[in-house]
Order: sequence, then C-alpha cells, then structure tokens
Amino acid sequence: MISLMKQILSVSGEYKGRIQLAFVFSFLKSLLAKMPIGLAFILLVAFYNGTEDALLCLKIGIAMAISLIVQILCQHTSNRLQAAAGYMVFADKRIQLGAHLRKMPMGYFTEGNIGKISSVLSTDMLFIEENCMNVLADMMSHIFAEAILLVFLFFINIWLGIAATVVVLILMLVAHGMHKDSLQHASTRQEQSENLTESVLDFIEGIGIIKTYNLLGGKSKELSDNFRMSCKRSIEFEENAAVWQRGLNLLYGIGAVIVLALSLYLNVRSLLDVTFLVGIMLFVFDLFGPLKALYGDSVRLTVMRSCLERIEGVFAETELPDDGKDMIPEKSHVPEVYFQNVSFAYGDKEVLHDISFQLKKNTMLALVGPSGGGKSTIASLLARFWDVKSGQVLVRGKNIREVRLSDLMDHISMVFQRVYLFQDTIYNNISMGRPDASEDEVMEAAKKARCYDFIMALPDGFQTMVGEGGETLSGGEKQRISIARCILKDAPIVILDEATASVDADNESYIQEAINELCKGKTLLVIAHRLGTIRHADKILVIADGRIVQEGIHENLIKMDGIYKDFVTVRENSRGWSREK
Repeated sequence: MISLMKQILSVSGEYKGRIQLAFVFSFLKSLLAKMPIGLAFILLVAFYNGTEDALLCLKIGIAMAISLIVQILCQHTSNRLQAAAGYMVFADKRIQLGAHLRKMPMGYFTEGNIGKISSVLSTDMLFIEENCMNVLADMMSHIFAEAILLVFLFFINIWLGIAATVVVLILMLVAHGMHKDSLQHASTRQEQSENLTESVLDFIEGIGIIKTYNLLGGKSKELSDNFRMSCKRSIEFEENAAVWQRGLNLLYGIGAVIVLALSLYLNVRSLLDVTFLVGIMLFVFDLFGPLKALYGDSVRLTVMRSCLERIEGVFAETELPDDGKDMIPEKSHVPEVYFQNVSFAYGDKEVLHDISFQLKKNTMLALVGPSGGGKSTIASLLARFWDVKSGQVLVRGKNIREVRLSDLMDHISMVFQRVYLFQDTIYNNISMGRPDASEDEVMEAAKKARCYDFIMALPDGFQTMVGEGGETLSGGEKQRISIARCILKDAPIVILDEATASVDADNESYIQEAINELCKGKTLLVIAHRLGTIRHADKILVIADGRIVQEGIHENLIKMDGIYKDFVTVRENSRGWSREK
C-alpha cells in the first residue's frame, strides 16, 4: 500500500500537495471517528464507579456531537481535495501523453501500439480518476484508524496490544499474497482490454474491406470472441479476489475472538479491570474493521496499480531526441539535401545500406524501384520520422539531428498518397498549413490547388464539416485539399509520394495542375511510379533492396540494362515494376 501511495504521488505532479493535505484531513477524520468509543468508555467507567451525573452526560453528548460535525467536515474536505486532484492530474496526464506521442518515432505507431494508446486513454486513465483517486485518502484513513485502535489496546493492556498486533501482521501477510496474485490477474485483464480495443478499431477501420470480401461473419466472430474473453477475464479476476476476501473475513473474525478471549482470561486472572473489559467489548468486533475496509478496496487498487504501470510504460517509450539547437539557414551554397552514407534499420533488420546522394536547390529527384526497396523510408528519414542508424542527413549543410524538429518541419511539406483530413471544417483543414494565414491567403491556396470551385459548390462552402479522415469527400477532392494545405505552408522542400497514384482520371489532371502550382520554385523529392512524372526529373535514383542500384536521368538510364530499363518496358506492357526481363 505504501509503495502504491508513493507511485500515485510520483505521478501527481503539482497536485501532490492537495493529495497530501487530504491525508491530513483523513487522519483527523479517523481520530474523530474513534472518539465516540473513548467517550463511551469514560461514561461506562463513571457509571461503574457511581460518579456519573447530568453534567457529565451533557458534556459527553456535546463532545460526541462536535466530533461528528468536525468528522463530516474533514471527510468533505478530504473528498474535495483528492477527487478534484484526480481529475486535474489526469487532465494534465492526457496533455502530457499527447506531447509525448508527438515526439515518438513513426515506428512506434506502426508496430501495433494504437490499441495500447487508445486503451490507456479510454480505460486505464478513466478507471483511476473515476474509481480510485477518491479512495486514496480513505486508504490512509483506514491505516490511521487501525493504528489508533492498536495504540488504545496497548494503553489498556500490553498483552492485548501484542495479540492484536500479531493478528494484524498475519492479515497483512495474507493480504500481500492476495495483492501479488490479484496484480497478475489485473495485468491479464487490462491486456485483454487492450486486445479488445485493437479488435474494435480494426473492425471499424476495415469494415469496407470486410463487407467487400464477405468476411463479416469471421471478423464479427473475432470481435465477439474478444468481448467474451474480456468478460471471462473480468469474472476470473473477481472470482479470484473473492476467494482471498473470504479468507481475510475469516481471519478478521478469528482475530476478534482471540482478543476477546484473551481479555476474558486476563479479567479472570485479575490482570484486566472489568471496566476495561467492558470497553473492549464495545469495539472488539470492529477492531479489524479498518483493515477489512482497506483490503476490501484492494481489488480496485490492484487494477489501479496495473493501470498505472501501463500508463508509465507508454511514457517510458523512448522519444525521438529533439535537443538540437541549430537552425536551418535561409540561404546556403551547399546542396539543399545531402544523404551521406546513410544506413537505417527497423529494429534489427537493416533496410537501407550506405545510401548517399545530393539534391540541389530547385531541382527534382525521383525515387523509383520495386515495392519495399526503401523509397518511402528515405523520404521518412528526410522528414525525420525516424533517425538514421549511421551516416547523416543534411539540409543546407545542417545535420537534421542537430536542428530543432519544429524548424525542420517548417522547411518541409509532404503530400502523401493516402490523405488524412481531420473532422473539422474544410477551411481549418487548409489553414492547418499555416494557422496565422489570412482568409484571402487560404482562398488563394485553394484556387491554386484547383479545389476552390468544388468547395464553393458545397452547402456551407469553406465551413463545410468533413468526416473523420475526410470520408465525406472523394479521394481526388481530399488530395487537392491536402495540396492546398502544402501550398499555404510554402515550405522550400516538398516530398511527394505519388499523389496521383490512386485517383480517377477526371481528378488526375486537376491534381497534376495543383502539384505544378505547389512545386514552383521548390526542391522536390518524389517517390514516383508514373513514367510521365519520372521523365521530367533532374535526377533519378533506382532503389532496390535498400541500395542505390542505378542513378542518372531518363535518357541515359533507358539506354542501360538494368531495373530502370525493365521498368520502362513493363510499363509499356502495363505490368508495373518487375525485376524480371
């Protein structure tokens, strides 16, 4: 319990003081909660000795009423301090998680961690702030109350205090075993919650493919199996906890009987006054009540610890370092982009091997080659979605690892083959390229991207809401809006991942016009599959198996035997990339 308290306080940040203050009021509440027992004992002694009178009864009655009122106030204050702190702590934690994820390498999001992130946000943090933060001070209250009762027993008789302490130690030992066992089951339960989240996300995102290939039954069964497994894990967790709780309840009763029996024995031996015996009988069956209440909450607290460990696990993931101090110069006489002996690996698998090339200002470099050869990885390294394993990537002579990420991003625009628009207005999706842009500048960018006319034809024009991911628009319309965003940003380096590869012929001409506007006066790195795009490149790199196997311009490469010539041949036969002749 103490280690859990330390763990909670360690994540509480600036709200740590509120929680600790709640402990103070919780201690006062515990002290006052046991005051009626002491006052009743005083009254019993007076009755036994024949010294009671109306004034004494009145004083004790007033004291009990005051203790009850102050106890209620302490409880109220403690609840306000800790419950409010819980919501504020995890409001900050969510913001911190967003900032942390923003600095993570892209590989973290492509390795199956989306379900984990969603589960941490929607399940783990929510469980702690709604179910556990409001019992933290109660935990301390129970601990304080048990300590007060033990001290009271030692005051009455040292042997009674020793006996009760031994029972408490046994209870704590059993509870420790319960906690370790429950923690294992809690971890399994929360992992299954993560699996369920991943399954739901996978089902929703792939519903189109699932229906198209008539996989609804199989995928629905997979989702249903996850729901059933989550139910099973939760029931197993509760059943396991119930067994331990029954054992503890038995020990509570046995412990109370032992203390009562010892009290009677001491009284018979004239080692305990009858008034003290009566006093013990007043609270003996509540003697271990605070521990019972404490360990009654242990099920929630165990899940809480598992949630905390999962939250801390996400925060422990290594961020992409952003400790660079340099800025990219506005003008430079060196190449705009320079890959110098770059190698890169996904985990232990090296996918780029000693890549070197230069890209001069206002020129176009096309990356071509078989699928999986490393083209997209090169583009991602330039945008520093990952860090190189060895070698360096230079932009205007500055190693991008020594440049602030924000400054690097200001110099690069990317147009992806797969476009994502946020669930917001079209205007806001475009202005994201440069939030401080004026309305006229946004409109002008839309015109250059050839999307102004279709936007104005929509019911609400630029204020039209688009669905999540831009689902309410066609692929070509989404692509033109993403290009408008890049035009507005006006970055000097543009990365194109074959923006026209998956759009219809009607949209392709508009998109090509939009790209031409985007690329005016820019330095281009293009991942190309269309021969029409490649022909105009100032330089072509043929990438295969993570290496540059050919380089040059179209007119020279077409005359050489190799992958590029094969590509042109198979394109004429509409077969796509192939390394076969």
